[in-house]
Amino acid sequence: MSRFTSDTIERVRDSADFVEIVSAYTDLRRAGDRYTGLCPFHEERTPSFSVNAAEKLYYCFGCEAHGDVFTFVMEKEGLAFADAVENLADRYGVEVEREQEDARVEEARKRRSRLGEALERAATYYVEFLWQADEARKAREYLEGRGLGEDVLREFGVGYAPSAWDTIVVRGQQAGFEVPELAGAGLVKKGQKGGFYDHFRARIMFPIRDARGRIQGFGGRTLSAEVPAKYVNSPEGELYRKKRTVYAIDRARRQIAKSGRAVVVEGYTDVLAAHQAGIEETVAVMGTAITPQQVQLLAQHTEEIVLALDADRAGREAMLRAQRVASGKRVRLRVAAMPAGEDPADMLSSGGSGGADAAAERFRGIVEAADELPVFHVRTLLDDGDLETPPGRDRALDEVVTVLAAMPDSITREELAREIADRLGADPALVKRRMSSAPGERDGPATPPPRKGPADGAAQGQAAAPRPLSSRERRERALLAMCIASPAEGKKLLARLTDEHLSGPTSVRARDWLAQHLDDPMGGIDREDEELLSLVQRLVVDADREPASAAAMEINLLELELAMLERRIEVAVSGGGDAPADLQRQRANVAEKIARQGGVS
Repeated sequence: MSRFTSDTIERVRDSADFVEIVSAYTDLRRAGDRYTGLCPFHEERTPSFSVNAAEKLYYCFGCEAHGDVFTFVMEKEGLAFADAVENLADRYGVEVEREQEDARVEEARKRRSRLGEALERAATYYVEFLWQADEARKAREYLEGRGLGEDVLREFGVGYAPSAWDTIVVRGQQAGFEVPELAGAGLVKKGQKGGFYDHFRARIMFPIRDARGRIQGFGGRTLSAEVPAKYVNSPEGELYRKKRTVYAIDRARRQIAKSGRAVVVEGYTDVLAAHQAGIEETVAVMGTAITPQQVQLLAQHTEEIVLALDADRAGREAMLRAQRVASGKRVRLRVAAMPAGEDPADMLSSGGSGGADAAAERFRGIVEAADELPVFHVRTLLDDGDLETPPGRDRALDEVVTVLAAMPDSITREELAREIADRLGADPALVKRRMSSAPGERDGPATPPPRKGPADGAAQGQAAAPRPLSSRERRERALLAMCIASPAEGKKLLARLTDEHLSGPTSVRARDWLAQHLDDPMGGIDREDEELLSLVQRLVVDADREPASAAAMEINLLELELAMLERRIEVAVSGGGDAPADLQRQRANVAEKIARQGGVS
């Protein structure tokens, strides 16, 4: 993929409202020139998260998560840098420009853009047809009967495809698209006699979008009992890949990040009903199966997935398969115990005597009470086993102890072992002996290790202790931050700061960069130079807090000078000789200057 021009990146950065972006994940309050709030990267009770709205930078003093507007969007929305730039450009109306790229790559990008445009035009037409056409009256009645209001239907772009065989074929060509493009978008297909006709006809249409909100395809539901396929999806193509698609991820991803979980249901109407009820972290896998790619996509946004699939046998088997699918991925799977014969849409639309609010609370309660997947697995094996005969109970025990053996040593496992013994009418000691000899399904940890936070090793859910800085590193960073805070004095001081004053090559490169970019330290910095980018981001944040008087800057430089001289003396003495007299004189002079400035030598 071609790179964006540096001007594009700067224009996107300048246009983005960083406070608005961060506020989707945590409440911010103004504190002088900054904003503060609870850190969205780890759990805390006292606000330690700081946002510099002018420079578009953030920093957490608890877990040390830090970065700029692009880093934040990448981390919280699971996007690559290029996608984060495009996402923000779309959101704030910035036209992007790319550097020169390979002609074939450019052609493929333009083609995908054309296919996406065709899908968007079709989606707009389907929505208009649903609400305006008499032919779509039964579809409107069906959706209303499922308890779905016009607001949520319009929010998700639900539409209706007319029954005519060539509506999209004709309208697409009138809009300037060639038939092969419409076919590539999955909107039309070739007939047996060579002509083309609409892929979707007489169906309620659910647009399927990626995390950035770009349409990848459609799901279409028929209302006719005579049509064998109740649901038809777009064909697999350049844009649509069912295994990699999670329905409503574009609408749910912010709430997923905010709530710390994704609720996974089976179908489109389940998602719409949940969002309408305010449970906006809900997405669908469009069927009972969940794929490794879908788990990976969700894992980019959260560490906990709650499966709220149908309670029939197919649904239960799908949830058990999910355990294998999630193997090795940093995600915790839980299972919501949906009542038999009742899916989320049914539950949320029925309301019952308590109305819609009571139905929503009931569903939330089921989600909150979701079991860890191993617990669900064990109970499913026991429910399906023959517990009436000793051989049947032995077979059930063989199966469940394998699941227990794969679980980490925990209270949950101990309680589950006692539950198994009770269900089987067995001695708890027997269950423990069989568990200790079982091989276990070592496909992956039942409870995943914490995921690293952005750029610094902060664990999601709990702040990891950051590596403490040495006194030298603290001193040099304070000095560089002061240079940013006071550019006029900073330029003079940076010219005096030698490589030997600094603790390593990254600090040297930061000094060199700042020497040329003090007026705009983040402007034009190489995004791929992660070490330099991270350090300069931190320095800009620190510049808000560091006193930047000429005296304070001079003391810091003198302290670094003193430490440099002491290192030289130490090296000389380690060789078996005496400390050189000239170095001793220089050290004494610097110590005297520090004392006159009011510092501590």
